[in-house]
Amino acid sequence: MPNPPQDFAHRLVANMPDAIVHADAQGIIQVWNQGATRIFGFPESEALGQSLDIIIPTSLRTRHWDGYRATMQTGQTRYGNGDLLSVPALRKDGTRISVEFTIIPFTDQTGKMEGICAIMRDTTAKFEETRALQKQLAALTSMTPQ
Repeated sequence: MPNPPQDFAHRLVANMPDAIVHADAQGIIQVWNQGATRIFGFPESEALGQSLDIIIPTSLRTRHWDGYRATMQTGQTRYGNGDLLSVPALRKDGTRISVEFTIIPFTDQTGKMEGICAIMRDTTAKFEETRALQKQLAALTSMTPQ
């Protein structure tokens, strides 16, 4: 089996259709791939150096930053073992979407948190389909005689 090219990891991250976003300990975006541009609408040049707030709905920011700061201070997260999370997110045009993601905590040699990488997928269509089916089921259930 041939060895992968030297720049395999770089090409994988850059060209993955899922969003790969790495933020430092302060929540400032350091890595933004083509998938992130496709999903969120911000080109890399606009996203790099910005706060994660550009993709977090205003109503969820306090909760997000409380958890983010706690993770940066303690190195502990409920979501670092490959758990799949589902949350609302924002596109550049203000559209609210649904994303599922996993996170990878990044630490230095001493174990101190340096940041977090998230791998995200737009699941808006799946979320809307599930919600429509739940509404249909609720309507049918309410019509059933007791």
